[in-house]
Amino acid sequence: MPDFYLADGFALGELARARSADPLLAWAYELAAEAQPEDVYRNKEGRKTLRFQYRGKPYFLKLHTGVGWIEVLKNLLQLRLPVVSARNEYRAVLALQRAGVYTLTIGAYARKGWNPAAIRSMIVTSELTGTTSLEDFCAHWATAPPEPAVRMSLVRTLADSAQRMHGAGINHRDFYLCHFHLDETSLLEPLPRCYLIDLHRAQIRDRTPRRWRVKDLAGLYFSAMDCGLGQRDLLRFMRHYSEGGLRTALGADRRLWRQVERRALELYRKAGDTRHQADGTRGLQGGQG
Repeated sequence: MPDFYLADGFALGELARARSADPLLAWAYELAAEAQPEDVYRNKEGRKTLRFQYRGKPYFLKLHTGVGWIEVLKNLLQLRLPVVSARNEYRAVLALQRAGVYTLTIGAYARKGWNPAAIRSMIVTSELTGTTSLEDFCAHWATAPPEPAVRMSLVRTLADSAQRMHGAGINHRDFYLCHFHLDETSLLEPLPRCYLIDLHRAQIRDRTPRRWRVKDLAGLYFSAMDCGLGQRDLLRFMRHYSEGGLRTALGADRRLWRQVERRALELYRKAGDTRHQADGTRGLQGGQG
């Protein structure tokens, strides 16, 4: 895997002569240092995310400056692989594009170093303009349902994206409605354009293990539980996700979907408990479907 990349439309001006990771990283550090507070979306645990303009177009920069050994060891002790660079996101975007899933567009990428606690890296992606997160788009569905055709097409789109992603050996690890951004102008198309983002924790293998498929699917189901989903919506998702359709979903894949439901309900109850403790209100109870 190359340690740097520049898209044709991004290799302009001061970046035109970049032939290694060093000038790209130097440029990213300078950009991060000059960023205004209102343009910085995250700045902790060795990663700074900010919005900027380049040649008149909006982009996002994620700059990884090294997580340190404490963060590496903390993750390992929790049996989690630490995210130490932008390489995860870079590889995941390319893999999703090959699989036919709408996702981010990369402008630049660079990575340097071998010490996992001190790797320096960066990734630049184009801003998704004119899109809405599905979390916001579906927020009022329970009380103000959309047109049936819209609901059906979005359920099918999410199932198609999940099936393609897992079929390509990718698991997201934060697979929620908020990480899909919808181009509303595409709602009349058979499969609306929903862009999958926030891929810095994604993993890629030859084959997606069952437990990671369950985690992703349960996360998506959990995040949609307050959207007024009915049994037909759930069956429609299962039919489009499982190879072989609904016969396979209710047959060979039955155990998979039971695990997904159990895990999603656990997440929903935990979210309700947390909310109850935070504001003293009555916690969420149960789930739909």
